[in-house]
Amino acid sequence: MESINKEKVQEALDLFLNQDVYLHLETTNGVYTAFNDENALSVGAYIRNGKINYSIGKITGVGPYRVGLKIDLGWVYAEGLTDWELDDKGRLLLAGHHADGKLAAALQLSKEPF
Repeated sequence: MESINKEKVQEALDLFLNQDVYLHLETTNGVYTAFNDENALSVGAYIRNGKINYSIGKITGVGPYRVGLKIDLGWVYAEGLTDWELDDKGRLLLAGHHADGKLAAALQLSKEPF
């Protein structure tokens, strides 16, 4: 993965417009958050192979970045994104990493299931 180039990511988002695609979306503040601090709230969200079709895909911000995908009945949204890759399988992989390299967020799109 490399640091997000906003223009290149926008071009990649446009490759998936108006077609059925598979979504992987997850967020986490780390599995050991509550373990290391009993007062901390450990949170996370996860969906894999959710089938969506979006009419608008937009990257915004100055880094870390936000990506919003307009679906029929609302929006899919991820923020805190720092890195990206369009892999050899044609999948768009976006991730948000902490300064120490740990994953905080991921938004991935594919024409085939993950």
